[in-house]
Amino acid sequence: MEWYVFLSGALALMLFLFSTGLPIFLAFLTLNLVGLYILSGNLKGVLLVINSMYDTGTSLSLAAIPLFILLGEILFRSNAVNVMFDAVDNLIGAVRSRLYIVSIALSTIFGALSGSAMAVAAMMGASLLPEMEKRGYQRGLSIGTILGGSSLAPIIPPSVMAVVLGILAGVSISGLLIAGIIPGLMLAIIFLLYILARVALKPSIAPAVTQTALLPWPTRLAAVLRAVPFLAIIVAILGLILFGIATPTEAAALGCVVAAVVCSLFASLRLNTLVEAIRSTAWTTSMIMIIMVCSVSFSQVLNMSGVTVSLVKMVTTLDWSPAIMFVLLMALGFVLCMFIDQIAVMILLVPLYKPIIMALGFEPLWFWAIFLINMSIGNITPPFGYTLFALQGVARHTTIQEMYRAATPFILLYLAAIVLLALVPELVLWLPSLM
Repeated sequence: MEWYVFLSGALALMLFLFSTGLPIFLAFLTLNLVGLYILSGNLKGVLLVINSMYDTGTSLSLAAIPLFILLGEILFRSNAVNVMFDAVDNLIGAVRSRLYIVSIALSTIFGALSGSAMAVAAMMGASLLPEMEKRGYQRGLSIGTILGGSSLAPIIPPSVMAVVLGILAGVSISGLLIAGIIPGLMLAIIFLLYILARVALKPSIAPAVTQTALLPWPTRLAAVLRAVPFLAIIVAILGLILFGIATPTEAAALGCVVAAVVCSLFASLRLNTLVEAIRSTAWTTSMIMIIMVCSVSFSQVLNMSGVTVSLVKMVTTLDWSPAIMFVLLMALGFVLCMFIDQIAVMILLVPLYKPIIMALGFEPLWFWAIFLINMSIGNITPPFGYTLFALQGVARHTTIQEMYRAATPFILLYLAAIVLLALVPELVLWLPSLM
């Protein structure tokens, strides 16, 4: 069987299985078994899948995933979120677009605390969006700031998606986590500039400044100081990784211990809350792990079929410029994320992309860091961005069409940032080079 026939059939079968509503892990497991049967004429190759599942499931690198999830759960389930909100709200002060700025700033901070775009969007939609509407902020831009800001969560470390991508792509997980810091902060600044420009051009989309709503400076300063211990947790984790003192797994473990202590002293973490956090972590981790172990052998099936080697040969014989190939590789991921879960897209594309980017001579860390940002856009990309649905679930009387319109400007800003990062690789590679 020709390699392109095998690859086309595999993609068609995968999309069909996804469309039936079959869980992602079962879809990939079925795909692997069908591929092995076609290649060998029997299911003797199932042992290959079992060995691959075992090797993946026992990888020590995966230990960082539940630890990062638990860190976010501890911080979210205590009142650390409220402490952060008070600090940011009081720090910004009397600015016409105040709550727009609060939305972006909080989303950036919560992204560093959680790593889950859906969790950040749901929390912001339930707490901040009603207040923005009550004070007269434009509904569309309010929704857009939450969608754009929450999608920073997979980019800014600690990020579960970065850990998954690092394992799949075979690049340094520490490097990939650190590489997301500058692009994530850069995107937050771009969003803030966009908001300020919108408000300057059309002041009516934000209410007038009222000094009476502000607390005295000593009270505001106290609110900011209360947030310092929680921010110190994230700074400590990133510092341990950046300076090579600890691996991501070790840093995450230490972060969980420190977060538990800090939240019990300065927030409302109790034993029952901690048990709920552990239970939620176990559930989320189980879903991610079972997808990983059932799908990672897909790359082995592609190698057995000759797809990987043939695809690299085809790419090199096309003699297209690296810039065109970069655009095509990113465009495919962007389009697929409109319809498929980001982790599923990564599992599908990374095995195909790895030999191609090596043949094209791309810097792996640079390419995969930008690819991670590209995957993050899938959270808010119509028609099936999961963050869109998460926010709609808590934002009452909001149609999905409103979500689509609100997300569009921020999708364009993300794409513009990708172009900038592609043209200036130092924005991605500078911090990892210090490690």
